[in-house]
Amino acid sequence: MAQVTITVADKTYRMACDEGQEEHLMDLGQRFNRYVAHLKESFGEIGDQRLTVMASIMVMDELVELQNRMHGLEGEIATLRKTRDDALLKADKNDTALTGTLGELAERIEAVAAKLSSA
Repeated sequence: MAQVTITVADKTYRMACDEGQEEHLMDLGQRFNRYVAHLKESFGEIGDQRLTVMASIMVMDELVELQNRMHGLEGEIATLRKTRDDALLKADKNDTALTGTLGELAERIEAVAAKLSSA
């Protein structure tokens, strides 16, 4: 198991992670630290625990918003897929009808040609 050191609110934390995930975990730590730093700039020294909880709530709020957007997009994708499938089905029916009509026309033309050649 790999280990990385993350700094949040000027405190360092040693954390374990899967091999190859070190950079990702460090990036997450830096991102979270930016939330804490932003809150610290806005509210001043109100306590590390309070800043951490506030930053966590901000992150969760963004997560929920993104999840809601994702569910909305999934709904749109499902609607688009159904519309596409319906259009393909309609196109197949139209193709079948057109093929049948063209077949009938070809038979009529052949019948007229046969009558003309026998006359």
